[in-house]
Amino acid sequence: MSLNNQRGGLLLTLLAGGAVSVGIIVGSVWMLRQTPEFDDKGTEVSVEYGRQLIRETSVLMGPEHEDPAMRYSGSNLDCSSCHLDSGTKPGTLSLLTASSRYPRFSGRDGIEGDLRDRINGCMERSMNGTKLPRESAEMRSMEAYILSLGEQYAAMGETRRQSEEPTAFREPARAADPVAGQVVYEERCQVCHGDNGQGLPATLDIREGYLFPPLWGPDSFNNGAGMNRVLTASNFIKARMPLGQPDLTDDEAYDVAAYINSKERPQKANLEVDYPDRKNKPVDSPYGPYADPFPPEQHRVGPYGPIREFYRGLE
Repeated sequence: MSLNNQRGGLLLTLLAGGAVSVGIIVGSVWMLRQTPEFDDKGTEVSVEYGRQLIRETSVLMGPEHEDPAMRYSGSNLDCSSCHLDSGTKPGTLSLLTASSRYPRFSGRDGIEGDLRDRINGCMERSMNGTKLPRESAEMRSMEAYILSLGEQYAAMGETRRQSEEPTAFREPARAADPVAGQVVYEERCQVCHGDNGQGLPATLDIREGYLFPPLWGPDSFNNGAGMNRVLTASNFIKARMPLGQPDLTDDEAYDVAAYINSKERPQKANLEVDYPDRKNKPVDSPYGPYADPFPPEQHRVGPYGPIREFYRGLE
């Protein structure tokens, strides 16, 4: 049987299986139509490799990798620590629609960036690591995986696109309270993330990553990551946490985000060059310089209404 016939037979088998989801079919068609590609190290570029990198980041390119040249991540977190179910879960921080948002202007970088730029932003900040070479098999595979998710999303019915999340976070009109947040953490978060925020390793071998990720400390995201902003963290916490039972109130999510982000974590160098136009800096950016007269503490925990009013007056 020819290769084309084999591919056609597999596709017919997929289509004939009534229980097979449209997303799986689309992903399979996407992979079947690709001609195998390799980077200059001979590593194959594939959607499946991209999925593995998202799911098993620590194992495949973490700081304990046996090959120093593969130590791109500076922590033992996985991308799926935030992008739940390898980014396939609709809703907050899903990767299903990520490809449709790029290229786009990045206020942080002051340029129009593409999907590869965004992946490297996560590598340097959320993973506290270094940039992937743009033409590496790792970069191209992660990009291919995210593009395949976009195709799956396009084929989904409206029901499957719906997220199972509570009502979206609504920012309280006050400063967040880290002391109140500590109470929330101890009652609702500590059981998974530990009393010292260091998470729960998946196995005794830290190279295998975490079952529940650290939220602060040396193996967490650095201070330049989006999750180190109180409003970004509040949105994620309200939508997704506690895992499997996201039922925190807006106030609880807000306060516990401030508590988590009050803790020590890795420090990213050269943050002062972020946001060349400082008016584009988010109101909850925890690091300066700023284009407004408000103190750093107010940017860290709010209230954010007065800061927004200031910038509206500049328009």
